Amino acid sequence: MPSAPHPQAARTALSRKWAQWRDRRARFAPLNPRRTANALRLMQSFRRAQKPVQGEKGARSLDPLQAWPMSLSVEPTTACNLRCPECPSGLRSFTRPTGMLEPDRLAALLSGPQGLARDLVYLNLYFQGEPYLHKGMDDLVAIGKREGLYVSTSTNAHFIDAQRAERIVESGIDRLIISIDGADQEAYASYRVGGKIEKVLDATRHVLDAKRKLGRPHPHVVWQFLVVGINEHQLPTMRAMARQWGVDEFVVKTAQLDAPEDGHPLLTEDPRLRRYDRDPSGRWVLRNPMLDRCWRMWQGAVLTWDGKVVPCCFDKDAQHAMGQAQDGAGFREIWQNPAYHSFRESVFKHRAGIEMCRNCTEGTEVWA
Repeated sequence: MPSAPHPQAARTALSRKWAQWRDRRARFAPLNPRRTANALRLMQSFRRAQKPVQGEKGARSLDPLQAWPMSLSVEPTTACNLRCPECPSGLRSFTRPTGMLEPDRLAALLSGPQGLARDLVYLNLYFQGEPYLHKGMDDLVAIGKREGLYVSTSTNAHFIDAQRAERIVESGIDRLIISIDGADQEAYASYRVGGKIEKVLDATRHVLDAKRKLGRPHPHVVWQFLVVGINEHQLPTMRAMARQWGVDEFVVKTAQLDAPEDGHPLLTEDPRLRRYDRDPSGRWVLRNPMLDRCWRMWQGAVLTWDGKVVPCCFDKDAQHAMGQAQDGAGFREIWQNPAYHSFRESVFKHRAGIEMCRNCTEGTEVWA
C-alpha cells in the first residue's frame, strides 16, 4: 500500500464526517427564493407525472414541464488520454465530433436575464472525456462560481501538477472527483488502460497540499473506486488508503457493461458490487425494476461540448439530442419543445423500450 504524503494527512472518522457535512451544506448554499421555488415546482410536477390517468390503466398524465432544470452537466471535451474498455472516449467510438467547449458558450448559457443560472443549483463540468485536457477548465469553473452555483467535475488526474493544483483550488471548484481504480499499478491499469497510478497519487498530494497552503476548505476531494472483477479484492485496502491519504470522501462505483456475460473480466464475484445478475434463462441482465419514471432525466440535462442538449448522461453519443443551444434562451426553448416533451412521455409510458435506459442505474440499489 503506498504511504500517505504526510504523517498528518490521515483522517479520523469524525473529520471525514465533518468534511462531508460541509460539502452537503455547500450544495444547498446556492438556493435562493427563485431557485427554491423552481426546485419545488420540479418535484411537484414529477409527482403529478407518476399518477395514472383515471380509467386508463398504466397511462401517465404528463403535462408540459413548466419548471427548469436544477442541475446541468456540461462537457468540457470528449478527448481523453486513456483507453478505458467500456468508455466511448477511451474506445474512440463516438460518431459525434471531438472538440473543446468554448468558455463563451458556457457564459452565454448561464448568464443574463434568460441564463440558466437563475434556476440552476448544481453545475457538473463533466460528461465524456477528461476535463483537465481543456486548458481553460479553471475558467469554466469560474464562470459557474460567478453565477453562484455548486460546481463539480470528475478527472483521471493525469494533468494535475503542483501549479495546476493551486489553480484548481483558487478556481473555487466545490467538488473534485478523482478516479482511482486500484491500489497498485497492475490493478489500476487493468481498467485505466494507459494510465499511471503514480500520477493519480501525485495529483491527490498536490491538491491536498494546495488546500493546506491556501487555507481553503474546497474542493471536497473524492476518491472514486470503480470496482470490477480484477480489483474487487482491493476494496478494503482502498478504504484504508483513502483514510491515510486524507481525502474527504471515498465512494464506490459499479461498472456499466455493454455486454455482460460469463467470464467477463469486469464482472465482480460479489453481487453487491455489480449491476447485473442472471435471469431465470441464464442471461446476464441489469438488476433494475425499470419503473416508468426517471427523476434524473426530469430534474437535469446534459450539454455536449458543442451545445447539443441530451436528456441524460447515459446518452453518451448524443443519439437523443433535442436541439443545439447557443445560449440560455435557446436552451429554455429546447427544454419545453415538443420533441423533449414527447421523450419524457415515452420514459413515463415504456422506459424499457428506450435502448439507453435499459442499462441505466436509475432505480437500482447498487452503487452507480
